[in-house]
Amino acid sequence: MAGVDKRQDGRHDKSWHPEPELLDVRDEAASRPALERLGEETWGAALDYVYDHGMERAIGEPADYVKLRQRFYGPSGEPGPAPLDPSTSEAVLDEFRLRIAPHQANAWHPRAFAYYTPIPLWSSISGELLSQVLHQGVDVWHCSPSGHFVEEETITWLCQLVGYDDRAFGVFTSGGVMANLMAMNIVRDIHLRWRDGLDHPPRAAELGRSRVYVSDQAHFSIQKGLNTLGFPPETLVVLPSDEHLRLRADTVAEAVARDRAAGLTPLAIAATAGTTNTAAIDALPELAELAAAEELWFHVDAAYGGAVALTERLAGLLAGMERADSITIDPHKWFFQAYDIGGLLLRDGSLLEATFSYRPEYYRGSGDPQRAPDAHSLEFDYYRLSIEGTRRQRALKLWLSWKHLGTRGLGRLVERTVALAEALKDRLRSAEDFELAEESDLSVVCFRHLPGGRDGTDEASRAAVDVHQDALQVALQHSGRGFLTTTRLRDRTWLRAGILNHTTTEADLDILLDDLRDLAAGL
Repeated sequence: MAGVDKRQDGRHDKSWHPEPELLDVRDEAASRPALERLGEETWGAALDYVYDHGMERAIGEPADYVKLRQRFYGPSGEPGPAPLDPSTSEAVLDEFRLRIAPHQANAWHPRAFAYYTPIPLWSSISGELLSQVLHQGVDVWHCSPSGHFVEEETITWLCQLVGYDDRAFGVFTSGGVMANLMAMNIVRDIHLRWRDGLDHPPRAAELGRSRVYVSDQAHFSIQKGLNTLGFPPETLVVLPSDEHLRLRADTVAEAVARDRAAGLTPLAIAATAGTTNTAAIDALPELAELAAAEELWFHVDAAYGGAVALTERLAGLLAGMERADSITIDPHKWFFQAYDIGGLLLRDGSLLEATFSYRPEYYRGSGDPQRAPDAHSLEFDYYRLSIEGTRRQRALKLWLSWKHLGTRGLGRLVERTVALAEALKDRLRSAEDFELAEESDLSVVCFRHLPGGRDGTDEASRAAVDVHQDALQVALQHSGRGFLTTTRLRDRTWLRAGILNHTTTEADLDILLDDLRDLAAGL
């Protein structure tokens, strides 16, 4: 065969597999129809889940942990051996339908209010699929040039959204925990090094005098990050929030003065814009002023609440965040993105490389070794800007979604969920058998059902009312008609609804309250 490279002419024997055409993409005549069929089967299984389970029950079929293990693994309740022989894709997808799909926490359900898991935009799901087909990481630029450009552009949009200038940059992460860890890493290796006048990143005993200030409503990941980075437990100073569950500057200022007098090193304030418990936003403008005056690093965990910057009506709630040295943001929360995609933004983007840059020999062909050490320089590599090395193209789904809806469209979805939270609070205020906990400006509502009504609930019965909330949450979960969590605020137990599903309606709010009343009557 003239003109044919004989090295490429052979075909491996695939007769051992029931679907050999799925193993050789080079044979377009056979593989493309088979792949189209697989795509239809897979998409069908996905839609079957959405319509047969996701929107039918807020959480999967009721069963305790042991029974669920047995339903998945079999009577032993333990994982079996790996399969030795191949199966058809249809058989494998049937396993998804039978063993996996029925037993999920169903974010698609309009009354699934337990966690910050809004349904992803279909454009985001498309972007996730395309990124996996591309199968290129964004650690080294020449392995995925356009993937780097997509992340650079999307990060730039986020920096502009939060009010940063052209010096800013960032990087996408797995989520808020990783972003907060990286922020604390920069605090240690850049800010503490500067504060102590060291010629090297501080380690071990050099960390012992540092103090980082958070509220009693801060996310656990700040503490986890500090522990991971080698700071002693006493580094984290947990301060009381105010009557609205926000961190105030005067509280931090008192702690800073006390610690300085004791010979310690106040290092950073880690504020929150949208706490997990109540969606409270710490007093960002005054905290930014205090951080500047005391030369403290100012970090804002806006994993949830940062999305209000997309809106025209609510963006002012984040005033002061633009003065933060670093910001955590999670598009897989209120940007309606498929898991996973978090992000860390830096007011001075060059600090990413100053903290995380390594240059292994096997990446010698990547970038210009003579380039300026600036995150915006040509041919930059993301592995030098992050704890992570290989990362899939997380940015593509957000880039496509942002293109599809625009800032105004995304903002409208955020505003809609906030309006629904306000509607729920209106209902709770007017109801004699419910009590509203805290007036959040965002989309989290904490409340209690009062079996005896407001007039019949005194201090002596408060403990019983606490127990009642836990029992009611379990009953609702087992019913599948809704999904809430409980939390503790001011030593009391409350039901907690995080309303992030933009398909929820006010009718769903009425159904939720009616269901809670019916379930309470049966307890």
